[in-house]
Amino acid sequence: MTAIIDYGVGNLFSLCCSFGAVGEEAEITSDPETIRRADRLILPGVGAFEDAARKLRESGMDRLVKEEVSRGKPLMGICLGMQLLFEKSYEYGEHPGLGLLKGEIRPIAERIPEGLKIPQMGWNALRITGSSPILKYTKDGDYVYFVHSYSAVNCGDSLLAVTEYGTDLTACVGKGNVYGCQFHPEKSGETGLKILRAFCETEAQA
Repeated sequence: MTAIIDYGVGNLFSLCCSFGAVGEEAEITSDPETIRRADRLILPGVGAFEDAARKLRESGMDRLVKEEVSRGKPLMGICLGMQLLFEKSYEYGEHPGLGLLKGEIRPIAERIPEGLKIPQMGWNALRITGSSPILKYTKDGDYVYFVHSYSAVNCGDSLLAVTEYGTDLTACVGKGNVYGCQFHPEKSGETGLKILRAFCETEAQA
């Protein structure tokens, strides 16, 4: 079973339905015991980094997520949930993240050419730069759906895929049992379902 962590940051129904489409039992939950019993975890997120990080702390989910990751349980962050995996964000100030991956979150406005719309919204192709279990069914040029104004930088060896939007922007990351997608797999058609299916095939690491 995959637990979709509910800490008050958005409608998670479509994400839950996507797991059903790949034959995986998924439960939207804020119950610590359910999260501990789950085989895998999803950390979703929409909105502002500071607000989401605060809700994680206030709910105690930040500590629980770190504990479960330390036990080897697979975790995937999606969109803002991916950004929360990093050390810090510079979205309207400087705010600490979970620190599960090295790197930071910066405005894409600092990097993309003038004239491109912010947020980056819509379908864009992936260019795979690293090997990972969650991309085993994905290939260069597959399209996924983005909605974001900030992206991860200085990711080091966790970088798995980029997308071109005037420059290369981080699209997918992963190291050990921690994975992240800046795009929305649940809104990315067959490619997104393949990524979720691959994630469901990951197992806890010793």
